Amino acid sequence: MLYNLSEEPSIISQYLSEIRDVEIQKDPMRFRSNLERIASVLGYEASKKMHYVDHNVQTPLGVSNEVKIAENPVLITILRAGLAMHNGLLNTFDRCESAFVSAYRSHTSKEEFSIEVEYLAAPNLDGRVWIISDPMLASGNSMVEVYKALLKFGKPKKVIVIVSIATPQSVKLVENELPQNTDIWTAAVDPELTSESYIVPGLGDAGDLAFGVKV
Repeated sequence: MLYNLSEEPSIISQYLSEIRDVEIQKDPMRFRSNLERIASVLGYEASKKMHYVDHNVQTPLGVSNEVKIAENPVLITILRAGLAMHNGLLNTFDRCESAFVSAYRSHTSKEEFSIEVEYLAAPNLDGRVWIISDPMLASGNSMVEVYKALLKFGKPKKVIVIVSIATPQSVKLVENELPQNTDIWTAAVDPELTSESYIVPGLGDAGDLAFGVKV
């Protein structure tokens, strides 16, 4: 299911407008900070759909009836662009284990490419809730290939995809290729995907803006 937070104005709208702004993008620290904050907000909203259990807490003056998350999800970050979002999610889900995956485009031409997954480090993922984060869900191919690669560590109970910007094409692909109970949380869905699989209006290359232009 798709949850698009741009359908209702909130503080995440301001963070999103700043990561798109070509002038504000000149400050990589601010760009990373805004990605981190977007991830924190999306993680908080996603947490409302998770399962909780009752428990009692002893205070200095008595017992308080509270609830806590039934099980901690695993935070799965697609390198390198996803690192800033990982920090935001880790601030929200501070007791979670983490997994890291490197995925990049291997171009055969300007418009044709395949997704290469090289590095995987993960705990046991079998029967657990996966939160997979990446700033941009453009074509959706990277997300699908990362999901397939992660299956060597187990099958998920549920998948939650958290991105700053998605496209209708990528949402459709993820919904078709990932498990039926996958949720997609995004700050915006942009209407256009170029022939080179870049989002328009988008924001450019999130990895370069956050961590420097790669050679």
